[in-house]
Amino acid sequence: MNQKELAELTNEELLQAAKKMKSDAVINAGFIGFLIGIVFYSVFKNGFGFFLLIPLFLIYKLVNKKPTYNKQEVEQLLKERNLK
Repeated sequence: MNQKELAELTNEELLQAAKKMKSDAVINAGFIGFLIGIVFYSVFKNGFGFFLLIPLFLIYKLVNKKPTYNKQEVEQLLKERNLK
């Protein structure tokens, strides 16, 4: 599926993209916190082991995930269109 350029988005689509970016950030932060809790519990209970790598790998993938749109560009476009 081809992503539309930011300038081509309608006002409603732009607002939805900004809302989705915000909710994705909150969900990712919660999931990363949960995985960090698992890492600390695993280290405390069992020490360092092979299964410690799984949550660490998932944290790495979530942190390095590329967003669909650049946050600064979306905010600037919202400001230009007086939507926010």
